[in-house]
Amino acid sequence: MQYPLLLFQIIDMLPPLLTPGLGLFVWTLLAFLVVFLILKAFAWKPILKTLADREQHISESIATADKVKAEMAQLKNENEALMAQAREERTQMLKEAKETRDRIVNEAKEKAKAEASRIVADAQIAIEQQKNKAITEVKNQVGNLVVEVAEKVLRRELSAKAEQENYIRELSQDVKLN
Repeated sequence: MQYPLLLFQIIDMLPPLLTPGLGLFVWTLLAFLVVFLILKAFAWKPILKTLADREQHISESIATADKVKAEMAQLKNENEALMAQAREERTQMLKEAKETRDRIVNEAKEKAKAEASRIVADAQIAIEQQKNKAITEVKNQVGNLVVEVAEKVLRRELSAKAEQENYIRELSQDVKLN
């Protein structure tokens, strides 16, 4: 039970601590005024100057930040414009590349058609030459056959015309044209 007793003793001591005497009040006031005057003479101006400098620095920093923000926005707009221009140039280059590809393909087709036409024309000329050569050979062979038949007919002196015609028919059936 000592605890409640100690509590009452502390409560009894509180009123003199809460109500200081007049001497203590005067000395405390005098000490406060001396410290205040010393602070005012030596510390107040540097503290206010430091606060003013800090305020100015903060306002300059805010202004600089706003300026940088505006520059960043401008750079962003310029960057977007450059990106749009690059996209446009890329589209243009792709279009030109496609046109060039189409032109080259068309030229290659035209050359291929011309080459094919030339090859066909050369082949037709060669065929015509071979045909003419074959016809000439056939004519020569027919001519040679006719000469041979006529020669054989003349060598053989046949008395009757009917015999000559029969002989000619035999010879013509023996000869096969290729």
